[in-house]
Amino acid sequence: MPNQHVVPHGDKWAIKGAGSEKATRVTDTKREATDIARQISRNQGTELFIHGKDGRIQSRDSHGNDPYPPKG
Repeated sequence: MPNQHVVPHGDKWAIKGAGSEKATRVTDTKREATDIARQISRNQGTELFIHGKDGRIQSRDSHGNDPYPPKG
């Protein structure tokens, strides 16, 4: 399963699987794209990368592939 990326898409935001040119979904807001991508990522047990308007990665969430899971 590919990791999910939230990326700028013109004046909108897109969710893309890693290595895919085609957007899984395009939304009006970054928040909406992030919420949808987070759900996909959780369901697939993949990582989520959230990019800023400049295209650089701002943050990431790990859903199942974290090599350093929290102890507790």
